[in-house]
Amino acid sequence: MNQDTQDNFFKSTVLGHPAGLFVLFFTEMWERFSFYGMRVLLILFLTASVSGVNPGWGWNAENAGALYGTYALLLYITPIFGGIIADRYIGYSWAVVVGSIIMTLGHVAMFLDTPFMLYLGLGLLVIGTGFFKPNMTSILSEMYKAFPEKKDGAYTIFYMGVNAGAFFGMMLCGYLASNLGWRWGFGLAGVFMLLGTLQFWMAKPLFGGIGDVPSKEKREAAVAKSRLLNDPEDKPNPFTTIDYALIVFSTVIGLLYAFNDPLSKIGGINLFPFTVNGLDGSIFVILVGLLLFLYLVISRLLRYTTVVRDRMIAVIVFAFFTIFFWMSFEQAASSLVLFARDNVDRSLEGTSLTVFNSINTLLTVVPLIIISVVLFLLAKQTWKKITISNIVLAITFLMVWGISIWMLNNEFSKEASEIDPSWFSILNSFFIIALASTVSKLWDSKYNPPASAKYGLGLIIMAIGFGLLAYGSYGISTGVKVSMIWLVLAYLFHTIGELFLSPVGLSYVSKLVPARMVAFMFGMWYLAIAIGSKLAAVLGGQIENITNTYSLSTFFLIFTIVPAVAGIIVIALNPLMKKLMHGVK
Repeated sequence: MNQDTQDNFFKSTVLGHPAGLFVLFFTEMWERFSFYGMRVLLILFLTASVSGVNPGWGWNAENAGALYGTYALLLYITPIFGGIIADRYIGYSWAVVVGSIIMTLGHVAMFLDTPFMLYLGLGLLVIGTGFFKPNMTSILSEMYKAFPEKKDGAYTIFYMGVNAGAFFGMMLCGYLASNLGWRWGFGLAGVFMLLGTLQFWMAKPLFGGIGDVPSKEKREAAVAKSRLLNDPEDKPNPFTTIDYALIVFSTVIGLLYAFNDPLSKIGGINLFPFTVNGLDGSIFVILVGLLLFLYLVISRLLRYTTVVRDRMIAVIVFAFFTIFFWMSFEQAASSLVLFARDNVDRSLEGTSLTVFNSINTLLTVVPLIIISVVLFLLAKQTWKKITISNIVLAITFLMVWGISIWMLNNEFSKEASEIDPSWFSILNSFFIIALASTVSKLWDSKYNPPASAKYGLGLIIMAIGFGLLAYGSYGISTGVKVSMIWLVLAYLFHTIGELFLSPVGLSYVSKLVPARMVAFMFGMWYLAIAIGSKLAAVLGGQIENITNTYSLSTFFLIFTIVPAVAGIIVIALNPLMKKLMHGVK
């Protein structure tokens, strides 16, 4: 897209950004609605008793964590391949649509509520996410390539859309699953995935050529411009036969390890039934895979010119510390959900129930009003150009309003109630909706800290949240439940830490990496999150074992100390990181 087109693109604005940003905002919102709506239910469903009003599968936390961890890891690995396919063959827009359709089919499979269909549904969600996830951020990066100074603010707004979808997905899918049955929670997620796909595709006239497959001439021009911007001496670095072999070997090893964890724990099928010098077979194999992958990364980095190489090293350093963040933060999908169900006092009656219902009403209605205003502003700017897209968006919001009003009315009619454990998960998204604009303004002010400081503070602030949980659960005996205030405060600090680290990380990937490699490096970024998510689920699955052996407080101290130390280290690395980034801010 040339400079004139970019300038015209920015003439149609909503809240100071191009209208196209908010189309992406809503597309990502509905995808996150479906993802987080299912995510908050999976561990609860797997560990729910096989008897009772709303039976589950009756698994223990360790087995449920093994399955969820592999699912989460694969969710972040497949974007590497989805990014490559989009870059070279089908373009970002088509990749988003293909991914959305596959994910919709995954939710349909889970709605059918059989063991085979659940596994099939998870598989389809993994494949669909691979197409969808890296290419949404790639479209956004392409939109802002001539306006790099606006990227941090744009990514933060985009991230608010992510969390708006997560908020309503966890709230409404969780409520339907609790009151109507698990399958209805899984099914509702698919409905909004489909509508989000339609909204995006019908808005294509707004984007022009953004997201299309680039012609050979445009690709060569982009590469030449990338070299000029990053390093005039930059040369192509094609993959060698050895590179491809290392990619295949490390990928196969990683996938076998990922599948072996749930297979060995749940099905009793061990793919690595041997030991090497006393080392478990699965640990030995994954260490070999990591060494092969490290050799691949280092050998390729050595072939780049100095500026490009240094900037890519900076991305890799940031990605490494991202592992520690998500290893702790993603406890929200496993141990924190189980902690809310088993260890938090959630019973309400009388005045406390009235207060909670009032707060829950505000938490539901205020974000809906805010996002509905954004929807109105978008429609006002784009109604003639993308009429059908706006109509689909209006339908989705009418549905959300309807389900929300039904939920609130149902809760106000009760004399006594118990907060559903999935409800606490919405706090992270609510706090992001409330605080994202403030943090975005901070990044645009004179108080904008360097990248390493943002990262380090994000890790340390998130660790404080776990420190509060460790303090709140200190000394409690079996059967005693803690006040919900500790969980609420933990989510507040986790959210602030996330706002300091996660959207900024995405922005720096797009700034530091040559344009020809953006989608691929976003995939590499998600690989770091995949490792962190797998570690999170494995460690989260140990909550019962660690609590029984030591204490619940000890379990939370792990996630207090490790990220805090990582945060201090990354802040100390600021001079080195500044040098590696070669002027990128």
